[in-house]
Amino acid sequence: MSNDLVLLVARVFLVALFLASGIPMLLAPGGFAGYMGAIGLPAPMLVTWIVIAIKVLGGLAILVGFKTRYAAYAIAAFAIGSALLGHMNWADANEFNNFFKNFAIAGGFLALSVAGPGAISVDKH
Repeated sequence: MSNDLVLLVARVFLVALFLASGIPMLLAPGGFAGYMGAIGLPAPMLVTWIVIAIKVLGGLAILVGFKTRYAAYAIAAFAIGSALLGHMNWADANEFNNFFKNFAIAGGFLALSVAGPGAISVDKH
């Protein structure tokens, strides 16, 4: 398998979670905004729309290989921030695993930011 095909598969795998969670959030943002407010974030609806933009627009950008490095940095930062804001209850085994899973996801996006999208992309780098 060529490196460009592997990079395409990696992009699809990395963004699947973000698109699968971001698109329903786009259609019904109120529930997530309620969660943002419940954990004490100010302006929960604004935060919700920022999260939706990162997940959906960043995910689509990476999927098609458009401005991949910038989108990968944004989603990596989001994954780390999400770990630090939402998965700090390490007494709960699921939270502990999700914390480190978010860091693993961030690592994948950082690797993609260095590798670039490959030739099968809009950017063709």
